[in-house]
Amino acid sequence: MFAMMILDQWWWLMLPGLLLGIYAQIKLSSTYKKYLQIEGASGKTGAEAARVILDRNGLHNVPVHEQGGRLTDHYDPTKRALVLSSDNYHGTSLSAIGVAAHEAGHALQHKEAYVWLTLRMKVVPATQFASWAVFGIVLLSMFLGMAFARKVAPYAVGIFAVIAFFQLITLPVEFDASDRAKEQLKKLGLVRDNESAGVSKVLSAAALTYVAAMISSVMELLHWILIARSGDDS
Repeated sequence: MFAMMILDQWWWLMLPGLLLGIYAQIKLSSTYKKYLQIEGASGKTGAEAARVILDRNGLHNVPVHEQGGRLTDHYDPTKRALVLSSDNYHGTSLSAIGVAAHEAGHALQHKEAYVWLTLRMKVVPATQFASWAVFGIVLLSMFLGMAFARKVAPYAVGIFAVIAFFQLITLPVEFDASDRAKEQLKKLGLVRDNESAGVSKVLSAAALTYVAAMISSVMELLHWILIARSGDDS
């Protein structure tokens, strides 16, 4: 996207999302690291905490797998499996327990056919295609200039509309998963009252990255709308 910033007068529209995205990543990294050093009183690992939440909610058939990398945690609805990064799979910190519980929250959403998760799952194929198409459009615009960008702008608007919509509906999915996580952790005695604030800070920092992604995609959509309009006026 940076190359596009020198092609037109609306480059500044991408700055809010870019800056918020940088801040969100720094905030997540620092908050995660802080509470990675604080052990949970329950002594349970992230994998064990997730297993307790899943089993207590009748999801005995949902496995919890370990995956390398940092913060690669996710719930795979196609395989109905919960995947935790090594630090969170084996760790007994508040960060590990909080992240694991959040991913378990997605499994609970899937079980209940949570409307926003169901909608997001349906939009995933179109979003994957849009993400590849964006790469091609931006790359070609870098080499062929604004004349080409104006020609393909109507298509870019449609593509970015799909991405922005996906990012928008992701927000309620992520916030709800965090709410479920905090509720389950407290209900099942996996965290004490004085530990809840730490877990909440970790989950709030993670949520901010999704807010940043949504703002970035909306501003990029607006950017291409203005490029398309400039083509109509020329």
